[in-house]
Amino acid sequence: MAPPGYRLRALSLSPIFSFLVLPFLLFFLSFPVPTSAAGSAVLGVDVGTEYIKAALVKPGIPLEIVLTKDSKRKESAAVAFKPTRESNAPFPERFYGGDALALAARYPDDVYTNLKSLLGVRFENGDNEMVKTYHSRYPALRLEAAPGERGTVGLRSNRLGEAERKDAFLVEEILAMQLKQIKSNADSLAGKGSDVRDVIITYPSFYTAEEKRSLELAAELAGLKVDALISDNLAVGLNYATSRTFPSVSEGQSPEYHIVYDMGAGSTTASVIRFQSRAVKDVGKFNKTVQEVQVLGTGWDRTLGGDSLNDLIVQDMVANLAEDKKLNGRVTPDEIQAHGKTMARLWKDAEKVRQVLSANTETGASFESLYEEDLNFKYRITRSKFEDLAADYIARLGGPIERSLAEAGLQLSDVDSIILHGGAIRTPFVQKELERIAGSSDKIRTSVNADEAAVYGAAFKGAALSPSFRVKDIRASDISSYAVLLKWASETKERQQKLFTPTSQVGPEKQVTMKNLDDFEFSFYQQIPTGDEVVESPVLRVQTQNLTASVAQLKEKFGCSPANITTKFSMRLSPVDGLPEVTGGSVSCEVESVKKGSVVEDVKGFFGLGSKKGEQAPLGEEGEPTESITLEAEEPQVSTTSSAAEASTTSAKETKKAAPQMKVELIPLSFTTSPLGTPPPSDSEMIRIQTRLSAFDASDRARILREEALNELESFIYRSRDLADDEEFVKALKADQLAELQEKTGSASDWLYGDGADATTSEFRAKLKSLKDIVNPALKRKQENANRPARAQLLQDLLKNSKTILDILQKQIEQDEELYSASLSSAAPTHSTETSSSTTTSTTSSSESSSTTADPLDDLEKDPYTTSTSETTSTTTTPKPTGPKYSIFHPSDLSSLTKIYESTNTWLETQLALQEKLTESDDPALTVAEIDTRLKELERTMNRIYEKMGAAAARSGKSSGDQSKENGKSNAQKPKKDKGKKEKKEKAEKAEKAKAPPKDEL
Repeated sequence: MAPPGYRLRALSLSPIFSFLVLPFLLFFLSFPVPTSAAGSAVLGVDVGTEYIKAALVKPGIPLEIVLTKDSKRKESAAVAFKPTRESNAPFPERFYGGDALALAARYPDDVYTNLKSLLGVRFENGDNEMVKTYHSRYPALRLEAAPGERGTVGLRSNRLGEAERKDAFLVEEILAMQLKQIKSNADSLAGKGSDVRDVIITYPSFYTAEEKRSLELAAELAGLKVDALISDNLAVGLNYATSRTFPSVSEGQSPEYHIVYDMGAGSTTASVIRFQSRAVKDVGKFNKTVQEVQVLGTGWDRTLGGDSLNDLIVQDMVANLAEDKKLNGRVTPDEIQAHGKTMARLWKDAEKVRQVLSANTETGASFESLYEEDLNFKYRITRSKFEDLAADYIARLGGPIERSLAEAGLQLSDVDSIILHGGAIRTPFVQKELERIAGSSDKIRTSVNADEAAVYGAAFKGAALSPSFRVKDIRASDISSYAVLLKWASETKERQQKLFTPTSQVGPEKQVTMKNLDDFEFSFYQQIPTGDEVVESPVLRVQTQNLTASVAQLKEKFGCSPANITTKFSMRLSPVDGLPEVTGGSVSCEVESVKKGSVVEDVKGFFGLGSKKGEQAPLGEEGEPTESITLEAEEPQVSTTSSAAEASTTSAKETKKAAPQMKVELIPLSFTTSPLGTPPPSDSEMIRIQTRLSAFDASDRARILREEALNELESFIYRSRDLADDEEFVKALKADQLAELQEKTGSASDWLYGDGADATTSEFRAKLKSLKDIVNPALKRKQENANRPARAQLLQDLLKNSKTILDILQKQIEQDEELYSASLSSAAPTHSTETSSSTTTSTTSSSESSSTTADPLDDLEKDPYTTSTSETTSTTTTPKPTGPKYSIFHPSDLSSLTKIYESTNTWLETQLALQEKLTESDDPALTVAEIDTRLKELERTMNRIYEKMGAAAARSGKSSGDQSKENGKSNAQKPKKDKGKKEKKEKAEKAEKAKAPPKDEL
């Protein structure tokens, strides 16, 4: 067998490797490594009405909550603008989260919170019900129609500069600011230089196409790429499934059914979800088990949530405030509700009151200077009164559960549990009512994190979509929530067909057949129930581009008749956002095919090895066929068929051979799509919005830099004042510098709290530099004066040690050289004696060799590689020493140490002499940094010397230890050898006695 190296060399030189394998490897390696594989990060974001939460998945960071700047696990969904010191500043100061809410009482007209309820909502001159509700809660905010043709809600701030305030903010623009802040926190968690862009965002099940697109627009403005949207309840169900396994339907077990009940700040939703496992085909012949999480039905109440409960408390506060003796009779509740600062303070405390009532039976709140300067208001409420106020809302709690069960076609008895999620779910009467609806408390489960389960589920979905992560195989599928209608024109008639129902699954494709043979357009509409009516909201328009030309090609080239031409489109609910989309289209007809087989195919057919296409169709991974829909009944075509039951097997084969083979000629269709409904911002509008957001970000960065420069100058002024009282520091100052420092410190302090209040960053830095030019050199001299003596003494001590080592090296090298000289003198006579002895021996050997009988083979040529004892002359000589053998150190060690010692010693003596002539306020001639440099150089050389000494000591210890072991071993074996000899001697004597002849007895 050939050795491995030979086999590898032979393989690399083989023509098969060169022409087949090598090009494939080069082709494979030419592909760049995907960015995701190199190290990507995915962000899951739960956009709530009251809070925004985020979770990050990154290699090395498995599913971690993104903390806020204050290290909180959730951020209040609020942005506030605060006026700057500069009256002409183009942008105000921005605050987020809790810092923004803290400004609500002072600047209620520029604190934007709970914007989720306004996403995708049309303004309609303020008559929209959602707009009215929002404005009643935040009366100080200025709501108007958004700029452009969108017609949605806009928010105007008067604290921007003249040019920037011209256009109102989009709701999506304000939300993009919050998402940018979340992204900044995620980048900090991911590590320096990270840029997290991939995101999965949650949304309520009732979101329409308009609201979903608004959410996607906000993410785009924030610089995020939406990999997918996921409904809140499905995200909770996905998180619930990550740590569990469910019954296998492949083994005949029944699936589990659970209701996810989510009651947040703005709304309440319920979804019936089926949990099961299934065995599917894996790589090769193996199977694997996957978990399936599938939404079957949803129900919701858009206006039932924590905010609506808070509104009950606010209304009760307003009613009590209007009855106060200072306001009774002259101020109405409507006037109080129109007062922005008053409502901001009441809303802020109403949330706290509701939360306290969840754990206590009674609570209250106190307000100073409420509505009027001299009005102090105290409010008290009990839990029983709060439940009386919320009686109508309590009756609505079961509505989402009933509607979700009706959509799923299940009864409450079929459900295993109700999983609770959302902040408002902690309200006692909510849980009590749900227990009553469920029939017992056993069905109510709080086994998921009520605040973070949705964001964890969103992040898990992002990790599952990314190729950079390997996660548990959980297949989650959502439903449409709204019916989708398809409208198109055919034969001068407007036609429509319900394509998807509210429970249609997101993702699977439908093959839709149409009879249109000319270019046409069709549109998708969402059917949205509003009260007793169903509103058809336009979603998407599709326009074909080459249908007419393709039909003409089929007619001319293949002779297809219009009756045999079919137009098909593949349609589905997009896995990204759940909205309808067209994935492809084609026009085709069946024509008679002419068989053109090759010689190889004929031979295969002769032996029965021909193609088997059409005999088997591979199933999908789950064996689900694609749904096919024909929107119009096709005209009957003339065809001849025969029933297999009416003919024998032989006649069927003959019919098959006689019938012409048909094939389908297919031409792909090209088409364009355009969203309907609220138009997206134009390209110029997007550039304007992104430019303003970028300028706002730059303004924030500039403000932060200014604040840092201000704080640094202020702290340096205080430090300079303290240093002026330090005696050691004063000694390090040059003449007149103390007075100059005191004068500059005083003037900088007066300027900072006077004219410098509105100074720029560069002015702060200039003042700081003028102080540092005096303080920093003096501080350096002070530090040098304090540290120099100790470092110089350390260097002097090391020089003394070096001198001692030098003497040792010198003695050892001299001894080694003396031994060498002595060895040379003793080696000369010995060498001459050995030479004469060898000559004599050689002569004797030669004479003896010549006297022997001659060998008959002596005349043959002798092998130069063989040796003969008779002709070999042995000469033993002692090798002449080439030089002294040094035991430890060489002369090079001595010279290197001498050189560094002499240079360092000379330099130190010179610098010390110069330093003694200087005062403490002069710049030092001998610096600590220079001493440390010399110390390192000398220590490096000394360490090499110490290493050789240690190695020599180790060798000496090892040789002595080996000698002692040998001595001990020989001493131990000696008694054993003596004992053996004695035993052998005794046996020999006995044997001799036995052999000796017997002697006569006297």
